[in-house]
Amino acid sequence: MTDRYLELQALLNGIPGVTKAWFQEPSANSMTYPCIIFKLDRRDTTHADNLPYRRTKRYQVTVIDRNPLSTIPDAVHSLPQCAFDRRFVVSGLYHDVFNLYF
Repeated sequence: MTDRYLELQALLNGIPGVTKAWFQEPSANSMTYPCIIFKLDRRDTTHADNLPYRRTKRYQVTVIDRNPLSTIPDAVHSLPQCAFDRRFVVSGLYHDVFNLYF
């Protein structure tokens, strides 16, 4: 694991109300809500003089909560370089999905 990944996990775990932030999705039995699941979604490389100049990683961050009016998605959405993607409901759980460059 990289230090940057651990920084992101600590940042997400520090959001008030979050019980746990996981990298990748654990088994459904071990999940407690509200929680955050994040995974590497995309890698971008900018080239200069045909060489890699800058590399950025985009993570898909999903907030899962039973409360449709939870403030956790607002806290995630206020992170730098974060954009809302979509919302859906499965089995009474609200999923707010964001794209975060970190």
